[in-house]
This record gives sequence, structure tokens and C-alpha cells, in this order.
Amino acid sequence: MENELIGLLKDSSRVALREKLDVMNAVDIAEALEDLDEQDAVKVFRMLAKDKAAEVFAYLDPDIQQSIIEAITDREIGGIIDELFLDDAVDFIEEMPANVVKRVLANVTRDRREQINNFLQYPEDSVGSIMTIEYVDLKSHMTVADAFSRIRSTGMNKETIYTCYVTDNERRLIGLVTARTLLLSPKTSLIKDVLEPDVMFARTHDDQEELMNNFRKYGYMAIPVVDSEDRLVGIVTFDDALTVQEEEATEDFEKMAAMLPSEEPYLKTGVFAMAKNRTPWLVLLNLSVFLSGAIVAGYEGLLAQLPVLVAFMPLLMDTSGDAGSQSSTLVIRGMALDEIRLSDSFSVFLKELCVSLICGGVLAIVNCARVVIFGYSFPLAVTVSLALLAAIVFSKTVGGLLPLGAKLVKVDPAVMAGPVLTTIVDAASLVVYFTLAKIILLSGQGG
Repeated sequence: MENELIGLLKDSSRVALREKLDVMNAVDIAEALEDLDEQDAVKVFRMLAKDKAAEVFAYLDPDIQQSIIEAITDREIGGIIDELFLDDAVDFIEEMPANVVKRVLANVTRDRREQINNFLQYPEDSVGSIMTIEYVDLKSHMTVADAFSRIRSTGMNKETIYTCYVTDNERRLIGLVTARTLLLSPKTSLIKDVLEPDVMFARTHDDQEELMNNFRKYGYMAIPVVDSEDRLVGIVTFDDALTVQEEEATEDFEKMAAMLPSEEPYLKTGVFAMAKNRTPWLVLLNLSVFLSGAIVAGYEGLLAQLPVLVAFMPLLMDTSGDAGSQSSTLVIRGMALDEIRLSDSFSVFLKELCVSLICGGVLAIVNCARVVIFGYSFPLAVTVSLALLAAIVFSKTVGGLLPLGAKLVKVDPAVMAGPVLTTIVDAASLVVYFTLAKIILLSGQGG
């Protein structure tokens, strides 16, 4: 697609290029523009029809958006921003530097500027920050025929017409009606007789993750948003919900991998910015190693008598860390999907305890046989196997409970799946290992 656009540009085939752009999907055009150099991207963009230009603009990366805004006229800027759905316009504004924002706001209508400024006041991770005001609202006294007339007259500029929301004279949400219901109802029926009064809604200051759970649970195409007085102020559509879900999943992944979250794609993140995101956690992990080092130093006398113990330390620490990560990852996912709550803590503890005993028992038997086969004494094999069993039981139970504890004290559970868990289980594994070695090996003079 990119090569075809470049070819048409080089051949100066403006008519052919316009015809091609008219039939292309907006998403495909946006992807093609991002692969062109800045000058060509601006040329192609300015050949788009007004309504399609706004649609394509919404799908572009912020750096391409900025290049286009800086290259076009003030009048063109106003046209694009006025054509954008409000949530897309707000997303764009939030990504731009101050000088670009100032120019954009100076070239939009007063009503549009007020709408954008109102949206920018919502907290970053709130439902209000991602909602849109482009929805169809109906009144309960309307007939089905009246509803269709309103949809036809206003629906072209709405983000969705498949679900319409019914409000009273004070804009309070009282129900919803779907396009399916309207199509299957007599034209003379009143909206109040066909609406669904039990409406799932969100509030402007609710957390976005809470809203994602409702989308997953109920399978809605859109969820209405009300203010503190239950007045309908906007909706969140499923495509915006998917974007938030992707961002939240990426953020959790980065935290679990011991990195500060980054808002930019990998290839567009600068080297210094990437180093800045990774270094703090690496420093923290480096410092946490001192705890394990202090424990080893405390058993220096034992290691002098039984130096063979050193050979099995990596086995215990790596296995216990992996076991703990398994549990924490599953619990964090369950919490994200609202399958696991704080009230389920005891159930999580019992389940992880049973699973860890089974997993630990199997690994203990396998490693006991392996240690003996490699020529070590049976008491040493027993010591390593019991320490491995204890380490797995501890790491899996702690790994399952740490995310729940984090939520209790209002800390992101994903943080607990990385450095914190590793530090705790490594230290505990070494203490158990050396304690068992003292009891079994020194008392029986084994090894």
C-alpha cells in the first residue's frame, strides 16, 4: 500500500491518488502515512476529503499528527478538530506540546474549546477522560417514529446509533433502547413502554479498569456515563475500552518485568528514556541482592564445613522464584478480570498451598534421585529436596497472597510480581536451606 501511494505521488497522478484514497479504509491510510516521509505524508493527507481526513487523523501516531498540524493552515486545523469525535480530539490534545495545543485551541469554535477544556479536567485514569459526548438521546414521551426521526437527523455525527439513551427533562438517565427494539416495535409505541430501565452505567470519576470489567461481564457495545447527580454526560464505546485494556495490560506487563511504564512504542522510545525506565528497578534489584548476600555471609561457617552446599543454591533460588511468579501472575490476571477479590484471600491461600505441595513433592522426588545419581550422599539429597519442597510451598503461597495484600494497601499488584516477590522468596529459600543443612548434615556428619 505504501509503495503504491509513493508511486502515484512520484508520477504526479493526483486524480488517481485521490480515487485510490477515496476507496481505502481510514485505518489503512493512516498506516500508509506513517510509513511515508513527513513531507509526502502531509501531501497525501491534504488530498483527503474533509470528513475522511478527520477519521484518518484520529488513527495517526502523535508525532505524525503534530507534523500535519504544523504544516497545514489555521482554517484546516479548525476543520479537522471540529470533525473529530470529542474523545479523539481530547486524546490528541493530551499528546501535543503546549505550543501546538495553543494553536489548535485558538482555531476551533468556542463551544468545541469549552468541551475540550471540560474533558481535560477529568483525572487521567478516570472514565470521564475517555468518554465521548457523541451519543443519541431520546425522551420517554417520544414515539418510535419520533425516535427514528431524531436518529436520522442527528445520527450522522454520533459515535454509535445502535444504543440510544433515554433521559428526563433534567438529563437524568432513566433507561436505554436499542436499534433492534425500535425496528421491531410499532411506530406508534411510546419509548417509555419499550425502554430497558435497568441500565448499567459508570460515573465520570470511576477508575477505567472497573469499567473494563463491566464491558467484559456484560458484553455491551457502549456504556453510559453519568455525573454525581446522575445526569447523562457521555458514553464509552467498546473500541475505546479495548484501547484502555491494551494500555493497562502493557503497563502491568512492564511492571511485572521490573520496568517503569512507558507510553511510547518500543521503536519510538529514545535510548535515554528507555534506560531511565529500566535503571531504577535494576538498582533496586541490585540492592536487594545484599539481603541474600547477608544471609550467605551469616552461614559462612557452615559453608566452610560443607562447601558442596553452594552448588545447589542457584537451583533453590531459581525454582522458588519461578514458582512464585506462576502464582502471582495467575492471581493478578484473576484480579484484573474481577474473578478474584480480597474476600477470596483464604481460598487463594488454600488452593496455592495444595498446588505447591503437589508441585513441590514431585520436584523434591525428582531432585532427590538426581542428586544421588550424580554421586552425592543421600543425606545431602534429602536436605536439598526438603529445602526445595519448603521453598516452593512458601513461594507459591506468598506469590498468591502478595498481589491481594498490595490491593489492600492500594499498591499496584503487578509490582508485587517482580522484585518484591523475588527478594522475599530468595531470602526465605536460603534460610530454610541452610537451617536444614545444619540439622540434617552437621548433626549426622553427612555430605
